[in-house]
Amino acid sequence: MLNLSIGPKARKSLHLHEKKMKHLEEVALAIREDIIKMLVEAGSGHSAGSLGMADIFTALYFHVLVHDPKRPNWNNRDRLILSNGHICPAQYATMARAGYFPKKLLMTLRKFGSPLQGHPERWSPPGIETTSGPLGSGSSQAAGLAYAALMDKSQWRVYCLMSDGELECGQTWEAMLFAGRNKLYNCTFIIDRNNIQIDGNTEDVMPLDPLAAKFEAFNLNVERCAGNSIQDFVMAVERAHGVSEKATVIIADTIPGYGVKFMEHDFLWHGKTPARGKEADEAIKELRTLGGKIISEHQ
Repeated sequence: MLNLSIGPKARKSLHLHEKKMKHLEEVALAIREDIIKMLVEAGSGHSAGSLGMADIFTALYFHVLVHDPKRPNWNNRDRLILSNGHICPAQYATMARAGYFPKKLLMTLRKFGSPLQGHPERWSPPGIETTSGPLGSGSSQAAGLAYAALMDKSQWRVYCLMSDGELECGQTWEAMLFAGRNKLYNCTFIIDRNNIQIDGNTEDVMPLDPLAAKFEAFNLNVERCAGNSIQDFVMAVERAHGVSEKATVIIADTIPGYGVKFMEHDFLWHGKTPARGKEADEAIKELRTLGGKIISEHQ
């Protein structure tokens, strides 16, 4: 076994001030509107998970990640791996607002010739680190990248976004064994714990709990947070950065379809899009109502 104990990189504090917090929440709401419009235009795609993870994507791209949209292949960038590739509308919308590509490109989602396909492809567009589709594979990709970074004594980190449903894939647990054995402190796995998958509730299809105890048994550090609270998620990431001997799994409890009441907690919206017209208009209206509540909370 290689000796890769070079110690975690000292990074700036991730503390969120009130002004930055308000800005990030407004960005997340705008991203949710983009997601609805993209899905309606495409006529297909995944609503629930994309909406549920908008806060986490916002926190990562606008506060946590070390990256440069103008230099997407910069060697010292952090790597973000999206294992549950079907929620890529959230990643695309966030990347567009972060400056990776023009926002107008979002309306080409899933169209022939578009770089924004229904599952991401490496470097299409630039900034997408890996091709994803087969659930479970992202955890192995992330673990391999993190191990390579330690071998090279590089200081960049790896963040792997995963669904709870894909934890039913055996490959995930092989990756966790590898991460535990090799003390990949520079790797953070973020589980979208929304409790749904295409066939129903995860605990009905294939029970996952006690989830934290399972990861801990693999010699991993486990953090839990409210996934639709940007502040709570950022605090979990900061705690992960303080762990020097273990990879971290953040179990982020999210609400699928967050912000659109008729979608929330309903597994039928896992792979369904709102219909153009009344349904889409109602979704946008509900998101703007949520925005009004958030603004009033900061006043």
